[in-house]
Amino acid sequence: MLRFYYVIIVSMPLIIYYILRSRYIVRHFDRYDDEYCYVVARNMVRKMMRNGHIKTTASGVENLPKEGGYIMFPNHQGKFDALGIIHSHDKPCSIVIDMQRSKMILTNEFIMLLKGIRLDRTDMRQQMESLKQLSDEVKEGRRFIIFPEGGYDHNQNNVKDFLPGAFKTAVWSKSPIVPVALIDSYKPFEISSLRKVTTKVRYLQPIYYDEYKGMTTKEIAAMVKDKIQKAIDNELGVGI
Repeated sequence: MLRFYYVIIVSMPLIIYYILRSRYIVRHFDRYDDEYCYVVARNMVRKMMRNGHIKTTASGVENLPKEGGYIMFPNHQGKFDALGIIHSHDKPCSIVIDMQRSKMILTNEFIMLLKGIRLDRTDMRQQMESLKQLSDEVKEGRRFIIFPEGGYDHNQNNVKDFLPGAFKTAVWSKSPIVPVALIDSYKPFEISSLRKVTTKVRYLQPIYYDEYKGMTTKEIAAMVKDKIQKAIDNELGVGI
C-alpha cells in the first residue's frame, strides 16, 4: 500500500483537477462523446502511473474483436487491475464495479466518466437489473470489464474460482468473451516499495457465442479461468 498512498500524495493536484473536470463533463454529457471521455480517463491513468513508477506492457491486442461489443473477463489481483487494462485498451471500454468500492473519491468520478455499471451486492434485484442493462449495452456495441472472481485477497498470480453468474451477461447478449490474463498486477499497490514495477496484460483469443452457446455458465466460468491460469503460468514459466 506504500505506493498507493505515495501516488495519492504526489498526484493530489492532478486528483483535484480530474475530479473537477470529470464532474463538469458528467454534468454536460451531451457535449462529449465516449471517445473524449475515454481519452480523459486514460490520461488520468497514465499520469498516475508515471507518478507511481508503474509500467504496463500488453500483448494479444490483435485478438480483440474489431467490431461490436464484447466483455473482457480478467483475473483479479488488486486495485491496479482495471487501470492496467484501460491503459492498454485503445477503444473506449467501461467497468462493472461493486457499489461500495465505487463510492471512493476519484473512483466515483472515474466510473461516472466511463459510464460504468455499479452492482449492489446487498440487493439481488438491483444486481439483475444492472446485469441486464450491461447486456443491452454490449448488444449496442459497448465494451466492458467484469472481474468474475468477485474480489481479491492476496491471491497474486493464482486465479480463484470464477463466479458463474458473471457470465450470464455474455450469454444474454451473445457477445464475444475475451479472457484477459493479468500478471504481477498486484505489485503496484500491494508490495511496500517505490521501485519501478512492471505489470503485464495478455488479451487471449476471444470465445464467440457459437463456441459456448451449449455450455452452462458454470462450464464457461471454468473454461475461462483455465485459459487465464495457463496463460499466467506460461508467462511465468511455471511447470516448464
